[in-house]
Amino acid sequence: MRGSSFTVYSPTTRRTEIRQSRLLAKLLDGLRWLARKIAERRNRSAVMELSDDQLKDIGLSRGQIESDVHISSHYWNNKGL
Repeated sequence: MRGSSFTVYSPTTRRTEIRQSRLLAKLLDGLRWLARKIAERRNRSAVMELSDDQLKDIGLSRGQIESDVHISSHYWNNKGL
């Protein structure tokens, strides 16, 4: 005779699942942060390669590069674009 099979979740199992999902969420947040930092660095490097005349054409000076790249990449990442 074959018995019926069903799963009974105990409170401990449910708490473990919740803990694991929170850990996964934190891991994903960390990966998103790392990806954002890599993109900021890539953007900053690309702008740093421009000549002074090219920077002038787009309305930037060397001193503005650090803050402008950070602000624009932060803005775009928070808007999800």
